This record gives sequence, C-alpha cells and structure tokens, in this order.
Amino acid sequence: MKFGVLLSGGKDSLYATWKIMQTGGEIACFITINSQNAESYMFHTPNISLTRLQAKASGITLLEEKTQGVEEEELDDLNNAITRAAKEFHLDGIVTGAIQSVYQASRIERICHQEGLWCISPLWLCDQESYIRSLISDGFEVIIAGVYADPFDASWLGTWIDNSFIDRISKISGKYQISLAGEGGEYESFVCYAPFFKQRIIIKDADKIFEHGAGYYHVKEAGLIS
Repeated sequence: MKFGVLLSGGKDSLYATWKIMQTGGEIACFITINSQNAESYMFHTPNISLTRLQAKASGITLLEEKTQGVEEEELDDLNNAITRAAKEFHLDGIVTGAIQSVYQASRIERICHQEGLWCISPLWLCDQESYIRSLISDGFEVIIAGVYADPFDASWLGTWIDNSFIDRISKISGKYQISLAGEGGEYESFVCYAPFFKQRIIIKDADKIFEHGAGYYHVKEAGLIS
C-alpha cells in the first residue's frame, strides 16, 4: 500500500513513518502544513520549514500547504493537501503520528474517510515510556524544539532526547502531570536523524527564545551531511 505521511518535523510523525516502513508499507510522500499561527490547534509550528531538509535527507518527496491557522478553518487547507497528495501520488492512505489527541485524530480520520483513504496512526495509545526509549534504541536523533508548560525552562531547549532526558522528565512527570511524550503539548521536538535518512541534519546556528513561561529553539541555519 502507498501512504502519505503528515510530517510535522517532530518525533511522532517520523517514528510513525519508520513503523510503516518496517511493516512493508511504501511512503510515497510527506505532507507538511505550514501554519502562520504559532498557536495552531492542529499543527506543529516550531521550525516547520525544516521539514524540507528531512524530506531531502530521506529522499521522499514533500508536498507543502500553507494555512492561516484559524481554528477549524485550517482543516480546509489540510483537506486540500490530502486530496492533492492522494491524486498526485495515488495514495491508499494517510499516516499520522497521533498518540492520544482525539481532537487531531478524529478530524484527520474524517477527511480520510471523505476521500476514501485509510487513516493509520501506528503510535495510537502506545506506552509512552516504551515509545521514547524505542526512539533512542532505534537510532533516532531528536532535540527539544519548544517547551510550553511548567517546570520546563530555557535549559531544555535544544537538548537531545536521550536516556538523561528520560531520567530528567520522569522525575517531574508525576508532580506536574506531564506526558512523557509531550502529548499534552508540554514540549515539541525536531528530528535531526532517523534510521531511514540518507543524510543527517546538522544545526549550525540557533537561538533559544523563552518568555512568559514558554519558548522555542529557533534554528537559523541548518544543513545536511552524509
């Protein structure tokens, strides 16, 4: 079967891609929605333009669609992108990195149903600690690209998701009711390397921007190395 993946640049969409590949599914394209609203209800926004580097690193075609990010109206732009991708790449289904968000998953599923497409979410209701540990053991290289909840501060921005990260977040998850995978919007991530990449993304210049209890890792320059 041929699939298009909704690519955010973060760990969930790229790990979902990896899971589909492992089961023999063909990834025909990536689909990225570039929201002009940093507080979009539907879409990941930190460093969203860098999905172009991820697509190039993996050798998978990227289809991009812009949206103003207006609540519910942004679904029309998602619908347009999925419809265009399905026709252009003859897709059988769409892959998402959804884990627990019924808001996102239900809306994507509705669009897929209307277009006669399968909607596959390989991480749905997974054990989050096992998933994060699998990211590391499977060779993913992931940084924290945004933080949006207590007690996260600027020190987390740009750090790697590794075993020390798991130890650090495990100590605070219970007290602050934080999802280990950031599924409650507590943090966002960016993947610099995945097992199916042919090249690795290197970040050459970036700023940590943190104010009013939230922040993001603004990548100003990045490139690819073999």
